[in-house]
Amino acid sequence: MASYETRTRRFSRAEYERLIDLGIFQPGERIELIGGDLLVAEPRGAPHYTATRKTAKALEAAFGPGWEIRTEGPIGVDDDSEPEPDVAVVPGSPNDYARAHPTRPVLTVEVAESSLAIDRHHKGSLYARAGLADDWVLNLVDRVLEVYREPAPDSAAPFGWRYMRSEVFDPSARVSALSAPESTIPVSQLLRPDATKQASSPAYAMSAMITRSPSSSEASDVRQLPRRRLDRRARLEQHRGGIPRAPHELIARPVGDRRLDRPVAEAHLLLLHVHRHR
Repeated sequence: MASYETRTRRFSRAEYERLIDLGIFQPGERIELIGGDLLVAEPRGAPHYTATRKTAKALEAAFGPGWEIRTEGPIGVDDDSEPEPDVAVVPGSPNDYARAHPTRPVLTVEVAESSLAIDRHHKGSLYARAGLADDWVLNLVDRVLEVYREPAPDSAAPFGWRYMRSEVFDPSARVSALSAPESTIPVSQLLRPDATKQASSPAYAMSAMITRSPSSSEASDVRQLPRRRLDRRARLEQHRGGIPRAPHELIARPVGDRRLDRPVAEAHLLLLHVHRHR
């Protein structure tokens, strides 16, 4: 029997934007084009969202007028990549980017929890290849800010480039962006309050009292299934107009079941149509 080599389908920015225009992706679904591959971005939990907003506000104050602080907006770095950094600083105003996404932000910030390795090395290499001089990773796991600068070629990096200089700042430090050196930002201003202080607050204690713990069977199912599959099942119930169900009923499909929900199957057919008419 003849062997078949498995290959992946890579997309250009033009094809990716065409898929967006066709409505292939669900509203609010965070998809990024990275080196021709479609990647699902890290889910935005409360700590992630809060850190993103705090960072954007701090950068607005640091840069002042004449700069646009974009949150989770696309950046067209090259012909096969359109990442969406959590925060990016670009010159001008929103009207300057009404027809096309910016291509050269002076600062990118990735807020990272589960995506820490990807943001450091994979996306970091992509930003370095694009010549972006100032790349920050707000590390929520270790509660530090990692600053990467001085892009240079490196054949061992995912995209052939990496940052030669890196610094780590703890919450007691202050940091300045390369394009706004006169303004210093306390790292603590970007992070949520210390977890130990939060746990002792009355609001935190009350929220812990009213949060229902899942049953052992529900917890087991949730651990086995990706978050995105649960979202698709919930959306399918909405499309069918069905009665809302309990969480354990929404995730009843066994692990390894590769049958496609109808909206996902329709998306695959549209992708096939685009591929055949290239």
